[in-house]
Amino acid sequence: MSLRMAALGLIAQHPRSSGYDLLKIFERSLANVWPATQSQLYGELSRLTDQGLIEVSATGPRGRKEYLATETGRTALRDWLTEEAAEPSRHPLMLKVFLLSELGRSGAADYLAGMAAGVAEYLEGLQRLEESLDWSDSLDDRLGRIVLEWGKRTCRMQIEWATWAQDELSKP
Repeated sequence: MSLRMAALGLIAQHPRSSGYDLLKIFERSLANVWPATQSQLYGELSRLTDQGLIEVSATGPRGRKEYLATETGRTALRDWLTEEAAEPSRHPLMLKVFLLSELGRSGAADYLAGMAAGVAEYLEGLQRLEESLDWSDSLDDRLGRIVLEWGKRTCRMQIEWATWAQDELSKP
């Protein structure tokens, strides 16, 4: 559901974008919080078109399609944005941590250390991304910065938590 809404939202924000344009926008922004492959995004564009939530506004050379959100699509997006029901979260990382006893204490500690190192590397990437973008005062950019800050804070928390968890494992 979320990839569907991510694609629909991008089209609403960037009308007349092609699938390729949307993929590039996705890679610069949403991929940091909701990664998707090219085939997943293009598949979603096809489904959104079939459902009448978006439409092809133009077809260019080599079959390049540009998309617009339909009024039905915009209504669906607004409904999704304003629904208050909390979705249950799945945390694959926490599932792995819960089952780390299979690796023994040392293996679990190694896993947590590797996780912290990976998150630290990801945090550095977010910081480079932040520095590389030419931010404006537009609502889109302001919200993008807010999401990017959430990502950076989440990374810092995960690194702190992984360090704490390693300390917990070292206790007798």
